Amino acid sequence: MNGRTPPDGGAAERRELAHALRRAGLTEVDVSTRRRAEYATDASNYRVVPAVVAFPRHPDEVAAAVEVARSTGVPVTSRGGGTSTAGNAVGTGIVLDFSRHLDRVLSVDPEARTATVQPGAILDRISAAAAPYGLRYGPDPSTHARATIGGSLGNNACGARALRYGRTADNVVSIDALTADGERLDARRLGRAGLRAAGGKGRALEDIVSEHLAVIRTEFGRFGRQVSGYSLEHLLPENGADLAKFLVGSEGTLGVILGAVVRLVAPPRAVALAVLGYPDMPAAADAVPALLPHRPVAIEGMDARLVDIVRSRRGSGAVPGLPRGEGWLFVEMPGDTEAEARANAAKLVLDADCVDSAIVTGKPAAALWAIREDGVGFGGRSPAGEPAWPGWEDAAVPPARLGGYLREFNRLMREHGVDGLMYGHLGEGCVHARIDFPLATAPDRYRAFVIDAARLVGRHGGSLSGEHGDGRARGELLPHMYSARSIEAFRQVKRVFDPDNVLNPGVITDPEPLDADLRVPAARPLADGLGFAYPHDRGDLANAVHRCVGVGKCRADTTDAGGVMCPSYLATRDEKDSTRGRARVLQEVANGSLIGGFRSDDVAQALDLCLSCKGCSSDCPAGVDMATYKADALHQRYRHRIRPAAHYALGWLPRWARLASHLPGVANAVLSRSWSAALIKRLGGVDARRELPAFATPTFRQWFAARPAATGKPVLLWVDTFTDFFSPEVGRAAVTVLEDAGYSVRLTRKPVCCGLTWISTGQLDGARAQLRRSLDALEPALEEDIPIVGLEPSCTAVLRKDAAELLPGDPRATAVRGATHTLAELLTATDAWTPPRLDGVRGIAQPHCHQHAVMGWTADAELLGGAGATVRTVGGCCGLAGNFGVERGHYEVSVAVAETALLPAVRKAEADAVVLADGFSCRTQLDQLAGVRGTHIAQLLAHHVRHPDDHPFERE
Repeated sequence: MNGRTPPDGGAAERRELAHALRRAGLTEVDVSTRRRAEYATDASNYRVVPAVVAFPRHPDEVAAAVEVARSTGVPVTSRGGGTSTAGNAVGTGIVLDFSRHLDRVLSVDPEARTATVQPGAILDRISAAAAPYGLRYGPDPSTHARATIGGSLGNNACGARALRYGRTADNVVSIDALTADGERLDARRLGRAGLRAAGGKGRALEDIVSEHLAVIRTEFGRFGRQVSGYSLEHLLPENGADLAKFLVGSEGTLGVILGAVVRLVAPPRAVALAVLGYPDMPAAADAVPALLPHRPVAIEGMDARLVDIVRSRRGSGAVPGLPRGEGWLFVEMPGDTEAEARANAAKLVLDADCVDSAIVTGKPAAALWAIREDGVGFGGRSPAGEPAWPGWEDAAVPPARLGGYLREFNRLMREHGVDGLMYGHLGEGCVHARIDFPLATAPDRYRAFVIDAARLVGRHGGSLSGEHGDGRARGELLPHMYSARSIEAFRQVKRVFDPDNVLNPGVITDPEPLDADLRVPAARPLADGLGFAYPHDRGDLANAVHRCVGVGKCRADTTDAGGVMCPSYLATRDEKDSTRGRARVLQEVANGSLIGGFRSDDVAQALDLCLSCKGCSSDCPAGVDMATYKADALHQRYRHRIRPAAHYALGWLPRWARLASHLPGVANAVLSRSWSAALIKRLGGVDARRELPAFATPTFRQWFAARPAATGKPVLLWVDTFTDFFSPEVGRAAVTVLEDAGYSVRLTRKPVCCGLTWISTGQLDGARAQLRRSLDALEPALEEDIPIVGLEPSCTAVLRKDAAELLPGDPRATAVRGATHTLAELLTATDAWTPPRLDGVRGIAQPHCHQHAVMGWTADAELLGGAGATVRTVGGCCGLAGNFGVERGHYEVSVAVAETALLPAVRKAEADAVVLADGFSCRTQLDQLAGVRGTHIAQLLAHHVRHPDDHPFERE
């Protein structure tokens, strides 16, 4: 099993390997096809299917796995957050995922300013553990919210603020490493004792250093971002023979990291961000040397075209006002106070030679940093909308040569007919670029370009990698940067630590070809029989799922910042339940050699716990929309087949609700009896612990038909199933508010459904039929240019997004997207209306996931804040998510999702706090799990319209 084994063969060998690992003491070993698919790639272009994935719980288990690998000749690859962009964390043999269990910060020593950590500890958690002492971990790559310290040590990660804090190598005290022969190595600075103090391997290293002394002193450590290859300069006697620093950046090829002691730093008390505009990125790079003497914390570059993509994806409001320019430098300046930081930034601007500038702090600065950190995802599409890929994404040159290098690099891209967006750590000469290599149609052009690019970097005295490591993408290119003697030194070092070549083989030494095992060229189209149009992915689901480039933001907890993605991963901490894990399985459907198609059980398992919250469609910087992909996968799996009972019971809910509305008393009597309710739940695939909602009497439509029409500007209220049959009080409140705002409310002539429940259960033919009937009913309003207002966020989102993608040939679907508004959107655009004062109102709000993803909550925040309410938003998902939390088998995860953010926020809220929740699912979850009655924004406003002097608001 040594080397590259066929991904579709060796089942018996894999099972025997798994048995050997279990016999050796590993408790969590997985050889399932689905799991191997999830770990077949990292954040790179490569697809290398492992034989087995293991999740060690103790260093002894790691040692046992390495011993099994050595004795059987099976490769072993260490993996942290899986965000490696060069193929550093994929391998054919055993993949050890350290992020699941070995993820603790063991201790913090504030006196020594160090932290002792396990390899799977997330960088942000190290900083969080150090924060009570006024400290943090310094290096902050853009993936700091999900990248592990083990991966950072493996790649010598740097991040935006390395100008102040240095690289990972500059922040390590010692490393507890395990070599291929089972030796436990305490790697640290050896000082005067020299390398021989490290025993046999130290003596061998000393001989290598002596043999290549002149080469090491001239070719290594030439500038800060020289990361490629082994960092032999740290072994020089004048550098203290620091074995820990030397191991940093060795990418798991010399040893397996079991733990480390890392330095902590004190951040500045205040910072200000100088935003400097330039005619283009090379001109911005030219300005860098003059700024360095000001000792900034960071100097980051940003291409204007990348900002344009952010605006198109997230709206102009996501980008604070920027000074004029086509390329910007973001320069963070420190100070003891904000005023001092701003003054320091103003001094820097005088030397910036820019066309325009601005100095920002607080939220505007944080928003700009967020764009920079998501650059790797936003850069996944070229300005022309073509997929853009890593492969040449972090080359570095000395800062003094950066401007010239970028001009030649731009010419090189034009010569090769490719384009890419640039951003990165210009203060240290490191530039990130995602380039639209035609991997699907002409992968040979990728090889030709990177070879020429490597030659260019070599001419400028640069490094193939500035922080991501060489991996499979650059190992073959090292001769363009290093002499033959240096390459031979690398081989000698590898033989000292790993003579049998079992530790991450094919990386750095004896590399695999850089265009071997590319994922995209092996993918087949998935364009036949799709339910959705995928207009931004050429109508091909394979292109859509390959939007996932593995940056792993779905593994980070962003709920404190209002993020939603990915609620099921936050509940289970299992890669299979991340957006990325699901995308990897669907990518294997496109590949076809590992997973047999949409009807595979592996696909069903991967998608089972997806809540279809749509959070990824807005939170994922690459634009992955797993809710849509899941609906299409279910459509493919069950088309012309018997479906699960829940698809009929919950997917057809609008039909059952209309039937029940004729005899609501009878229906409620049946649902209120324990035996009949239990039978209905069992037959309908509903979890026994879920309460079934009662049908309203009268329905909203019945109430509306009995009241006189008001005068005013017409508005059509979209009456969804949930408002009509289960919570008509929300509709009544909306009518009150709309009439107060001067509108005359209309309804469609007869009840219609947007098809939401059909979509979420993958019944897309039925969803299209429902939507066509809806468009027929809405056509008169569209012809009269009457605005449409939705109250249920998920149904409103269907009209705003899904309708046009399910019915791409129907112009009415496009028209309804532009005509549909949330209540807050319409009211904030109504100049003649003044909202009621809400000065006494305090509370929390759970923006519905679909509203967060499709419409946004900006108008609601503006309306509430302008009226005087004090409302704090809660990120994450409620966990019920339409039919998800009701279905049998999902209850525990549904509750765990609610416990991520919503339920803790409700428990901490004051007794009289309003809990705003526009979604029927959100209000149901609050009622059933917390005994709290959620309030729709329409109800809050209507109460104060009716009772303007009644504060605080008491929920109806």
